Amino acid sequence: MGPRLALCGLLLLGAGERLAAEAAPAEEGAEPVVEVPQRQLHRYPLAEGVDVVGERQYATAEQADTLLDIAARHAVGYEEIRRANPDVDTWLPGAGAQVTVPTRFILPETPREGIVVNIAEMRLYRYPEGKAVVETFPVSVGRRDWSTPLGKTRVTEKITDPVWYPPDSIREEAEARGEALPAKVPPGPDNPLGHYALLLDLDGYLLHSTNRPWGIGMRATHGCIRLHPQDMAYLFDRIQRGTPVRIVNQPFKAGWSRQGELFLQAFPAFGGRGAQSRDQRLEMAVDVVEEALGDRQHRIDGQALRAAVQDPRGKVRSISRGAPEGPLQLTGP
Repeated sequence: MGPRLALCGLLLLGAGERLAAEAAPAEEGAEPVVEVPQRQLHRYPLAEGVDVVGERQYATAEQADTLLDIAARHAVGYEEIRRANPDVDTWLPGAGAQVTVPTRFILPETPREGIVVNIAEMRLYRYPEGKAVVETFPVSVGRRDWSTPLGKTRVTEKITDPVWYPPDSIREEAEARGEALPAKVPPGPDNPLGHYALLLDLDGYLLHSTNRPWGIGMRATHGCIRLHPQDMAYLFDRIQRGTPVRIVNQPFKAGWSRQGELFLQAFPAFGGRGAQSRDQRLEMAVDVVEEALGDRQHRIDGQALRAAVQDPRGKVRSISRGAPEGPLQLTGP
């Protein structure tokens, strides 16, 4: 097994390539009621033909707050809170500072089932079976040199208190930083997998908790998908073996509100899409908008669309203009 197939180290390198989790898999059962204190749960009703959920919020910083403290309380990630507040100091917003909390979302263009992770926005969407709702959580994903794989997979196992066996590649990387990483990390506060792990049908990749919750919402992992400990605790008892998981890269998302208005959400390109010109990104956005339109006739505000392309901070922007009139038209300058 190569090092890229043991990114989170749950797989024992060597003969047999067996699972190395020294804890019994968790039992599946009825969905429990779990309180997540001091942290919002973003759970929204689904409606046919509606893709926009949630509302932008605003918070007033306390004297001791950082942006990350506010992000943690509202279940948004590091990059999300920074992009929404470019003029606010990350570490010292100051007492009374008004902070935008980006909790309005366009659902990814995927079947609404199981788990969907959009690495472009570093966010997970969960569609509980048999319920017309969606829940969404910030995640960390693989950095440029350890990218999170795209595609459809499923949850194959549920592990509590996993033991971490760092692959040679990760130990060598730590050594280059002057750090000594043991061959085996038992459960506990030093284990980067946290208390819970969900194994995927992708060798070496999983959803897991973390002992470094302040890094949620960053491209910082070795390919796995990392969640805040409270979010992972909430999800662990609700996600069953066999749950489908789709990992997508959608830097542009277009969708309809309940009022029949079309919105666009844009994020920085990442991975193989990182070197596009402005014209190429505009073309990508237009393709996404055309797909959302389908056979519907609707006028598009070209200025608003271009503004989203040029400012990809995840803001949900209306790109509708006036009454329906023919196929996609980019009006405005």
